[in-house]
Amino acid sequence: MRRSGADLRRAWTYLKRWANVVENATAAQGRERERPMIDDFEDHCWRDIVPAHVLDLYKHYKRDLFIGPRAAILCIDLYELAYEGGPRPVEEVAKDFPSSCGVNAWNAIEPTKRLFAAARKAGLPIFYSTGETRRAAKPGAVTATNRRKSQMAANAFDIRPEFAPQDGDVVIFKQRASAFFGTPLVAHLTQLNIDTVIVFGESTSGCVRASTVDGYSYGYHMVMAEECCFDRSELSHKVNLFDLHHKYADVMKTDEIVRELERRAVSRAAE
Repeated sequence: MRRSGADLRRAWTYLKRWANVVENATAAQGRERERPMIDDFEDHCWRDIVPAHVLDLYKHYKRDLFIGPRAAILCIDLYELAYEGGPRPVEEVAKDFPSSCGVNAWNAIEPTKRLFAAARKAGLPIFYSTGETRRAAKPGAVTATNRRKSQMAANAFDIRPEFAPQDGDVVIFKQRASAFFGTPLVAHLTQLNIDTVIVFGESTSGCVRASTVDGYSYGYHMVMAEECCFDRSELSHKVNLFDLHHKYADVMKTDEIVRELERRAVSRAAE
């Protein structure tokens, strides 16, 4: 029985579709084989982007994570500028607010509030960083990054009301990315005999990273609260947390940090 040209074309189309299905299934199996067995050390936000062979390169960094006995909180740049435009996708808000982290910033609000509450109950010293705005310091003479300057609201560097500093907290004004560079932060930490700095805020790839590396360089044990760090780019956020975790800091889940601080708060109340 002879088949028409239309029949042959339909058969060929069917075969191509079936070949694509088989190819996709084979690729999926390959990705599944590539996916590593995740242990607690690597059970973080980067596990969906870092393949097994890369994790294998970093396996000698695996260690026990901890918070030292004399810890302090360092929250980086939780100011209004990062939240402009509301909880919308970054690619949308960036059109009007190029410094905003959009929904990524807003998603970090609740875990950050919980961390602040636990830290205050445990009696940890709390330090904030924000952009330098004081006239005597000549703000704008130098900048934190090479990002182009844009028009900012008058309250751009005010700390968000959810995290407003309280009596006894210290606000560090900085002109560069790191909260340590050119500021009295080390003097404060030394005076308090701090051994561990719990750091979070924005952006993961920028001021948080710079502060974390500097803190490590000054000899502090650096801990990063994963869900309380955020960035404009999720890819940059994950890659930088991965890198910092293996080289300079213990990246810990916020819940884990909160549980430890709550335990310390109970011990403190019992003394």
